[in-house]
Amino acid sequence: MSAMAQMVPLNKQSKKKQREYHAKQRGSWCGLDPVTRIVPNRKAYSRSRMKQADRRGVQQLPV
Repeated sequence: MSAMAQMVPLNKQSKKKQREYHAKQRGSWCGLDPVTRIVPNRKAYSRSRMKQADRRGVQQLPV
């Protein structure tokens, strides 16, 4: 046998070593939040928007 270390498959390595490997594979988001952002649908009924309009005193037309 040679003095070089043999390659051990990832699924045979310990959980700690697997976590270290996967942590190295992941990149940095550089301060960005990876959660998908969606634009709220203005046509959809929103109870909170109705409450805000009531607080401002804006008269809503019945739909």
